[in-house]
Amino acid sequence: MYKLIGYPKTRAFRVLWMLEEIGADYEIDPVMPRSEECKAFNPSGKVPVLQVGEDNILDSVAICQFLGDKHGKLTYPAGSIARAKQDSFTQFAMDDIESPLWFNAKNTFVLPEELRSETAQKACRYDFDRAIDVLGERLGHNTFLMGDEFTVPDLLMGHCANWAQIGAGWEIADGSVLAYFDRVRSRPAYRRAIEVRDSFG
Repeated sequence: MYKLIGYPKTRAFRVLWMLEEIGADYEIDPVMPRSEECKAFNPSGKVPVLQVGEDNILDSVAICQFLGDKHGKLTYPAGSIARAKQDSFTQFAMDDIESPLWFNAKNTFVLPEELRSETAQKACRYDFDRAIDVLGERLGHNTFLMGDEFTVPDLLMGHCANWAQIGAGWEIADGSVLAYFDRVRSRPAYRRAIEVRDSFG
């Protein structure tokens, strides 16, 4: 039994989705980021945290990849060329897609108001749109990033798509990328995770 620590409407949703994908037993402790409860598990106050026995694993990407490796699902074997390409897509998802989303969020509502910048928000949108263009090129005619198989970076991309379209209100103009995001979010595990997430209000 895994314990997912973190309110499911944060990056903890990624881990929730991953747990549904692999069919694992889990429970959720919906602590809020930066709360004292959270800092008892992670000094930075960030969620999610995954409790595995007596150990705590931090960071949503590390957790999702750990679960994939442990259960042999949504991933290629470590040390293989396919895994290196998969990891490249994971890094691209975080560095090029999520990064402008997070920096935009900081300049929209996270930072103290006097530190926010409208210019930074515009720059974030510019970077995001460029990254979407690159994603379209890298995706090509594939069903998923690695071809026909859904892997960890697809899950991360799906979460970022939610963040962009629902959280930031950014439209995605590239039709092939938008269709890809729709495929990713049509998975039964995603829909189950959404139901669990929404049950927490």
